[in-house]
Amino acid sequence: MAQFVRNLTEKALALVNTAVAYSKPRLATFWYYAKVELVPPTPAEIPTAIQSLKKIINGAKTSSFKQLTVKEALLNGLVATEVWMWFYIGEIIGKHGIIGYDV
Repeated sequence: MAQFVRNLTEKALALVNTAVAYSKPRLATFWYYAKVELVPPTPAEIPTAIQSLKKIINGAKTSSFKQLTVKEALLNGLVATEVWMWFYIGEIIGKHGIIGYDV
C-alpha cells in the first residue's frame, strides 16, 4: 500500500511539473496581450474613438459600406460579432446565470 501511495504521489508531482512547464510560456503570452488589449481607453484616445464612431455613422448614412471589399466586410462582421458576444457575456455575469433573471 505504501508503494502505491509513493508511486501515485510521484506521478502526480510529475504531472503537475509537466503542466506548469507547459503553461508558463502560454500564460506569459496571455498576460502580455491582456495588458495591451484589455486596458480601458486613455483620455487621449477618446476623441479618436468619437471620430471613428462619427465616420461609421456617416458611412451608414451615405451607404459607403457598399464599397467595402469582402475582406473588410468580413473583418467588420467579426468585430461586430465579438462586441455582441461580450455584451452577452456581461449579461450572463450580471444576472448570475444563463437563463432569466431572479424576479
